[in-house]
Amino acid sequence: MPQSGAPLPMPPEGRRWTGAQSGRRVDPYKHPGKLVAPVLCPQCGAVYRAGRWQWGPRPADAQETVCQACHRSNDNHPAGVVTLTGSFVRPNRAEMVRIASEQERGEKRERPANRIIGIEQGEDRVVVTTTDLFLPHRIGAAILRTFEGTLKRHFDEADYLMRVNWHRDVGARAAARIARPPGG
Repeated sequence: MPQSGAPLPMPPEGRRWTGAQSGRRVDPYKHPGKLVAPVLCPQCGAVYRAGRWQWGPRPADAQETVCQACHRSNDNHPAGVVTLTGSFVRPNRAEMVRIASEQERGEKRERPANRIIGIEQGEDRVVVTTTDLFLPHRIGAAILRTFEGTLKRHFDEADYLMRVNWHRDVGARAAARIARPPGG
């Protein structure tokens, strides 16, 4: 959000802009300049055409280059981290992981660059790492809708990293809310 606290404009496709799209910070894993289509990612099979990575038939004349999602996955360098904590996680861990995976399937269907890199499970903690900034929002919102609790979001411009933290303890009847930063 801008310093004034006013919401950022909603783009026509319904996504909310973050600092990453305002020109202040660019994804370090995004290819510099425009790729000359068609380009095929040899790892995942995504095809770059019409200015973006998408699923589709493999063009015979395509050049090959690793897409930014595969590059991030290979380096284990996420653009998004979703951390689910609290004593409520242990009895609901399997459902939370299922929800995160289902959100990835929905997102990845149209946007091959938006994927889960990994899911780490602890006793009272689940950490989901992603290749993009938007999937963490989607996972966090789905967990909040399903289990209530507290959700906090933070975009770190210096590291180009979206952090989404959800918390709930067993027995806590927290109202579903999104914590806002001071002055926001």
